[in-house]
Amino acid sequence: FTKSMKDMMGSFPMDMKAFEDAFKSQAAYGEKLAKVALDAAAKSTDLSAKMAKDTIAKMADMTKVKSDPSEMSKTLSDFATTQSAMISENFTAFAEVAKKVQAETVEIMMAAGKEAAEEAQSVVAKAASEASTAAKKATVN
Repeated sequence: FTKSMKDMMGSFPMDMKAFEDAFKSQAAYGEKLAKVALDAAAKSTDLSAKMAKDTIAKMADMTKVKSDPSEMSKTLSDFATTQSAMISENFTAFAEVAKKVQAETVEIMMAAGKEAAEEAQSVVAKAASEASTAAKKATVN
């Protein structure tokens, strides 16, 4: 019985190619996800830098000497209005970046799930075939 079991288990060779393919596949998905994250970080950084530059440029107008207090009041009011609009624009741009990241991530994860299911089905079918063959050999011996 021990010899038959040993022979049967020896007939189940490990398919290292399946493991290698799975590793390569997961590495490729990791690379895609990293690209999405890095692109989003770059876009967010660009948006933040633009907002800071625009704010600094608008602040330069506020530092100019005004002869009339009403001019200073108007300058402050204009600055506040401009900042409010700029912040709204930038938050919309940040939301678009986040929405794009979410869509791309879902797309990548769906593709990974589909590929994993297909690979698992293929591996199970191959293993079942090999197990059937090994069982037949074991019962013949």
